Amino acid sequence: MPCVRLFEAQDWHGALALESDMRMHGVSAGGDPKLCLVPICDHPYRRESPLLGPTDLGEQASKEIAAGLNGILADVFTLNLKTKNFHWHMSRPHFRDYHLLLDDQADQLYAMTDPVAERVRNTGGTTLRSIGHIARVQRIKDNDAEYVDPSDMLTELREENLTLAARLREVHGVVDEHHDIASASLIETWIDET
Repeated sequence: MPCVRLFEAQDWHGALALESDMRMHGVSAGGDPKLCLVPICDHPYRRESPLLGPTDLGEQASKEIAAGLNGILADVFTLNLKTKNFHWHMSRPHFRDYHLLLDDQADQLYAMTDPVAERVRNTGGTTLRSIGHIARVQRIKDNDAEYVDPSDMLTELREENLTLAARLREVHGVVDEHHDIASASLIETWIDET
């Protein structure tokens, strides 16, 4: 049975947001398979609208700052997943201490992601859009090994945190050059926490 267009959205993400809004206001398709949300991403009248953020930095500054911040974001996501991977696969002596330590560190890394992404948007840029995008700009290497000794896990994470700190300092130079005080302030906090 074909779907009936209940609402139009720009993409599936927009369709899910509309569905959420519908539920919040008491409107529901009631599980009826005839009623569904259909995206109009290929609609001939779809308008391309730029995602403009509130900035006076200028186009070139915005591009350079967004590229730097997206690099930080990619490394933070990568380091977060690596930390969680090691957390899940920790073994042997000190298991509980290291397990909890890595869980806390992963939580702190994840907490950085939204402020970094929002800062990218506030400077007029666009954020990372996919795992593939992360893979293209990350500097921190993945570790897909079947087994990593716990002491090697900690050594690797230490080195990767130093890599992240170096990238933070590098991007701090870019934001300083463009007089982006808000980004510089956030980066200084992250350097201190790293």
